[in-house]
Amino acid sequence: MLTLIEGLLSEPARIEPKYFYDGVGSRLFELITLMPEYYPTRTEQSVMAVYRQEIACALGEVATLVDLGAGNCQKARDLFASVRPKQYVAVDISAEFLESALQEMRASFPDIRMQSLAADLTQVIDLPTDLGEGKKVCFYPGSSIGNFDPGQAIELLKRMRQLVGQKGGGTPGGLLIGVDLVKENSVLHAAYNDELGITAAFNRNMLTHINSLLGSDFKLEDWGHDAFFNQALSRIEMHLYARRNVTVHWPSGPGWSAGERFFASGDSIHSENSYKYQTELFAEMLLQAGFSSSQFWTDPNQWFAVFYARG
Repeated sequence: MLTLIEGLLSEPARIEPKYFYDGVGSRLFELITLMPEYYPTRTEQSVMAVYRQEIACALGEVATLVDLGAGNCQKARDLFASVRPKQYVAVDISAEFLESALQEMRASFPDIRMQSLAADLTQVIDLPTDLGEGKKVCFYPGSSIGNFDPGQAIELLKRMRQLVGQKGGGTPGGLLIGVDLVKENSVLHAAYNDELGITAAFNRNMLTHINSLLGSDFKLEDWGHDAFFNQALSRIEMHLYARRNVTVHWPSGPGWSAGERFFASGDSIHSENSYKYQTELFAEMLLQAGFSSSQFWTDPNQWFAVFYARG
């Protein structure tokens, strides 16, 4: 919580995107992926479908699939049509939502041993100790890697490389990852400002989540949603802006003191970045993270890429 408060008090204020995902936030994001303006999910799905057999061949026999940011597990379910791991570990920060999704997965795939793991991807992840040997593959779809600044993204990729490494030899694992690519500004803007306002509700729900964690007194009616493409940094930025002068308070808690922050009308809280990459740059980042080689598949418009990086 201390880092959360530090973010609220920083200039400009910021909240890490992981705080989007309480139960309500996870369900709102599901709805976002169904919006006609939101191209990433359906474009990634089309790439995975068209190149299903090539991707399965690249992965080879998988002992353990580690689904990072699994959410409702739907993307792993689709992958199981061509890749059937012996074990599946679903990792997500929203534990209750994850376990509910995994119950349905177990019923559909009784031959695959499944475990859930509640974890924060920004921290070191300790996989269950009973996975045994065999090839491990991390699965990180949905272009979530774009939520991290490039330096942070490389550090996360390094941790993924460590997760799939084999101690004392053995078959090295790999990483199957979705990456959003640079495209027309109009397409990007529409994707994060859908007509029905689902993305705005998702952004503002973060404040409800913060209230439950800190005991703060954010009022949703005081805050608006803003999302735009920062051309210089090649990223979508999402912000919450104060619609009027407002002071937010929070009580003391374990390890932190009571405090407040004044926001003048128009002041913003930076809630998310979503970087858009060129394929050459992302391939280089994978090499910097310690992967030996990579290949990728993309759609006809080259809006989205699915990379497989070998350990």
